[in-house]
Order: sequence, then C-alpha cells, then structure tokens
Amino acid sequence: MACEKPEYRSDLHWGAKMRVAIYGTGGAGGYFGAHLARTGEDVTFVARGQHLKAIQAHGLCVETAAGEIVVQPAQATDDPMHVSPVDVIFLGVKAWQVEEAAKNMQPMVGPQTLVVPLQNGVEAPSLLAAILGPEHVLAGLCGTISWVVAPGRIRNIGSANFIKFGELDNRRSERAERLRQLFEKAGVKVDIPSDIHKALWEKFLLVTPFGGVGAVSRAPIGIMRTVPETRLLLEQCMQEVSAVARASRVQLSDTVVPDTMKFVDTLAENATTSLQRDIAEGKPSEIDFWNGAVVRLGRAVNIPTPVNQFIYHSVLPQELRARGKLVFPK
Repeated sequence: MACEKPEYRSDLHWGAKMRVAIYGTGGAGGYFGAHLARTGEDVTFVARGQHLKAIQAHGLCVETAAGEIVVQPAQATDDPMHVSPVDVIFLGVKAWQVEEAAKNMQPMVGPQTLVVPLQNGVEAPSLLAAILGPEHVLAGLCGTISWVVAPGRIRNIGSANFIKFGELDNRRSERAERLRQLFEKAGVKVDIPSDIHKALWEKFLLVTPFGGVGAVSRAPIGIMRTVPETRLLLEQCMQEVSAVARASRVQLSDTVVPDTMKFVDTLAENATTSLQRDIAEGKPSEIDFWNGAVVRLGRAVNIPTPVNQFIYHSVLPQELRARGKLVFPK
C-alpha cells in the first residue's frame, strides 16, 4: 500500500520555532494544535464559520481531564492565501475533503513543507502524494476522542491520545525526528513506527468496527463491548479488515484482533466515534472511507467482507440523504 519512493530534500532550514498550520480545526486538529501552541510554536488554525469567528474573537479552548488548554490570542483564518509557507501542515479535515484540501492548501506549501494527514483510513497519504508530490508527505495517524462542543471549544475525554507518523517508505529521517521532538516537548505521546503503513492499518482495524457497529447499534463503546452480539460484530469486522490488510501485503500481527479488543475494553465507556456522531446528527460521514473502504479494498484483493458490507449498505441511505442525493418521503 506504500506510495512511490519520493526524492527527499536534506537541506532543511526550519528555525528554532516551527511554523505549523492546522488545516481543519476539528477535534483532532484542535487538540494537537492547541498542545503545540501552548509550548510556543507558531501555530495557525484553519477553520470556518462560527467556529472560526469564536477562535478569532476568544481563542481556542480545549477541555481535557487535566484541565483546559486555552490558546489566546489564536492565529486563525479560513483562507490559506493569507498564510505564507509553513514548515508543517497537519491535515484534520474529513476523509472526503482531503483532495479539495490538498489543492486549497498549496499557498502554504513551500519547498520544505511537510503535510501530515490525521484522518482515519488508509488512503489519504497516497492521495496527498499524488497532488502535492510524495516528497512533501508523511503518512500519519492519531488517536483522540475529541470533538467540537461549541464554537471555539473542543472537548477531550479518555487518556488514549497519541500521534504517529513516518516517511512513506519507512526510512528514518531528520524531518520526522524533528516533528517527534516537537510533540514530545508538548507532552503528547508520539511515535515513529518502524512500519507506518502497518500502523495505519492497525488504527483502521480499530476505528472501522468501532464506528460502523456504533452507527448501526447507536450505542457507545461501553455497551457494544458488553452485549455479546455487538461484541461479536466488532470482532468479525476486525477479522475482515485483517484479512484485507494481509491480502494487500500489510503484515499485521496474528494476534491483532484480540489485542485490539483488549484495547477496546480500556476505552471510556461513553466513547463514540466521529463517524457515529455525524450519522446520528444527520451529517455527511466518513462511512465510504471506513467500512465502505474495507468493502472496496476487499474486492480489489478478492477478500469477502460481508459484515462490513452489511454495515456500509445499512448506513448508505442515511449517508445519501445527508449529502442531498436522496430524499426520504414524509
């Protein structure tokens, strides 16, 4: 699943203070961006609507179990043309918005700029590399249960907050190490995996069943993992993702499913995914890039995915309705 090998630039000129753009200041982007801003990095938040206005007027507030993180004043805009090239862009938009965002962010991309996608799924790095050039892209993922609760305010629950990234060909690099140090300084759990594509699929194997089963059951994870029937659905979804990964030449551990279920058992019992929340609120969701992607990628490698297909097909009418492509009769 790796992209073509990029030509790396070694003549880095990043200053002592790193210029960071958070493109998409939702739960994940806002959470990690606030941590970087708190430690003195030069962070610009790209947001829109009332969320943007609130950040510009009052700053960005992130509620955590350890207390509030307040970035005030906060640099924020909805127009990348107003931001000169930065050192790194963390992309926090929804999966279906990645292509448009890659095109729109180009005024912020200089010769040395890195772009790190934080979306759930396994396809964003390749899409970004195709548009911006592989030399500008790291593969990345994050873990956080955070969401926008009001304009300018993000809530974080639980303690499973982390970020991981790496070069597309898994080589060790100065620029990836520099970013690792940046998050370490900010007190964020950070790692450069030896195989970033394996890490992406491991995260994919967690969130896709969590989100998909949550969407059809309308239950938080504490209920899903307790009721035997929904717990079985979670495991079956994971087994399908594991089979597709292996057929795609991604070597997941033989114990990846039970290991992931053990992690599921540690999550806050009221936790839900962004996909589940979007569907419940009648908004467009990432279903096509979660369970839908399992089905699509499974077909490409001749692996059946009946449980993920059931979830995807069950949610599809609501998704089409949210996107204005289908009208339900009154």
